[in-house]
Amino acid sequence: MDESPAVLFDSYEQDFRHLIQSVEQKLGVDAKDQRGEQRKAALRKVEIELDEADDIVSQLEIEIQGIPKSIKGQYVSRLKQVKADLVKYKKLSKDIHSQAARADLMGGFRRGAGSSPSDDPYGENGERSRLLAGTETLADGSRRLQDSTGIALEAEEQGADILRNLRRQREQIENTRDTLQQADTHIDRSSTTIKGMIRHMYKQRVIISLIIAFFVIMIGVILYFKLVRR
Repeated sequence: MDESPAVLFDSYEQDFRHLIQSVEQKLGVDAKDQRGEQRKAALRKVEIELDEADDIVSQLEIEIQGIPKSIKGQYVSRLKQVKADLVKYKKLSKDIHSQAARADLMGGFRRGAGSSPSDDPYGENGERSRLLAGTETLADGSRRLQDSTGIALEAEEQGADILRNLRRQREQIENTRDTLQQADTHIDRSSTTIKGMIRHMYKQRVIISLIIAFFVIMIGVILYFKLVRR
């Protein structure tokens, strides 16, 4: 199975597109058709899916570092588009959260205005309670948005740290590779030098052997003429 950075980038981008399609469905159709708790549940699912999409963007930023420069340009453009889509749907989710909170608040006002004093002898207190409840709902939505933003920023920071660590590790690996290449070059030179010394040693041995043989022959000739022909 091919697990090159380009293939992994394509796979993560496809997962991102599936998540964005799901988010678009929930924000476009479900959020308009649903009311009350159903809409809140759909918006909570949107927050979760946007967090997952944010994690995928961080992974894409990691994978793009290993893509060859010859084809990297097109992947950079695709990554920019992915980030733009994520920002777009985060903003849309935030707007729909605010609209839903306002709708809940206005719904409370309308229910309060439609009741008669005979139905609620404490109408003023009830209206105040509904106002407080609406304000609390709006504040709760704002807190959730802030929490989601904080989580997204934290995930982005972690992704950046991972990228920096990977970059440092790559530099270390490249330095190690250069050192090994230099060591191989030195070893090759040393091996060539040693082979030359060995050849020179063999030549010296042959020359010494020839010299010794020459002297032995000369001594033999001299002894022959002195002893045999005396």
